[in-house]
Amino acid sequence: MNRAQNAPQPSKLTRNLGLQGRNTFGFDASAELAYEITSAEQIPEVMESIAAQKLSWRVLGGGSNVILPKVLPGATLLMNIIGTEITSSNQEHSLVAVGGGVNWHDFVSWSLDNDLPGLENLALIPGTVGAAPIQNIGAYGIAVADYIDSIEAFDAHTDSFVTLPKSACHFAYRDSYFKQHPHRFIVTKVVFKIPKQWQARIHYADLANQFATNVTPSPEEIFLAVCKIRTRKLPDPKVIGNAGSFFQNPIVPNEQHETLLGKHPNLVSYPDAPGKRKLAAGWLIDQCGFKGERMGNVGVYENQALVLVNHGGGTAQDILGLAKCIQEKVRKEFGVSLEIEPNIL
Repeated sequence: MNRAQNAPQPSKLTRNLGLQGRNTFGFDASAELAYEITSAEQIPEVMESIAAQKLSWRVLGGGSNVILPKVLPGATLLMNIIGTEITSSNQEHSLVAVGGGVNWHDFVSWSLDNDLPGLENLALIPGTVGAAPIQNIGAYGIAVADYIDSIEAFDAHTDSFVTLPKSACHFAYRDSYFKQHPHRFIVTKVVFKIPKQWQARIHYADLANQFATNVTPSPEEIFLAVCKIRTRKLPDPKVIGNAGSFFQNPIVPNEQHETLLGKHPNLVSYPDAPGKRKLAAGWLIDQCGFKGERMGNVGVYENQALVLVNHGGGTAQDILGLAKCIQEKVRKEFGVSLEIEPNIL
């Protein structure tokens, strides 16, 4: 086979591509230039073209954690790299390499089908595998960082591919080295390290209540329970536009927590790092009276105050205006700052 036959297919370029179906808020947005990335090998040529034209750029996966403006200027790289493979396995763990464009929930389901439990608490989180470590997604007591071995990415600063071990990813609550260095890395593959020794993690209230009479649920039972709970609490983006949890749960020192608890005995919080507590942002917002409120075409979901929704026809400006009102009220009532979780592009 000659060199030409081995060369990767060039990335497909589309001008003024509509993105309403590629962001879970359902905002009517478009990309001036959209490059479809189906293999890592396409990236250097695309980035060379972007640099030559001096274009701004960003990566878009499932669009589940972004707030899109009416028009995305410059270049948008659509992450569509797929593929899931068990690369090694021993008595202690299995390594699984997954393309950055694979749907996250589909991968969680695949892991259970292939007798690799551990990720079931993260079921039904929208988005792609490549985006998961950037935000260090988490739910019901676990974070994706708990199961990551390494990450392969294109480094736009050095124009080269790199493999970062977990220790170099600087994972923290809803944070990572990738998030700290935006517009630098394009995650192409995530290698997961799934332990063979599995233990149910059902200490969070919703799961604990679900399994009050079954303290030894199977991974599949936890998976189904998480899907049921999330479906009950969170709106389906296909029905009503949203990006899931809109604010991060704020972390405060124990002293501040004790002061707040004295004023608000029903305050919902969880242990965090030594000397700190994590407050439930949804509870804070609910106490400020925002649950179910509507502001024009956007609002706060009636079943979960942590979720902001687009009822139809809403824009990034609308949702950010609502978010600002919520932040100001929570700061005034509790002295706590809420940080927006989705990326504002």
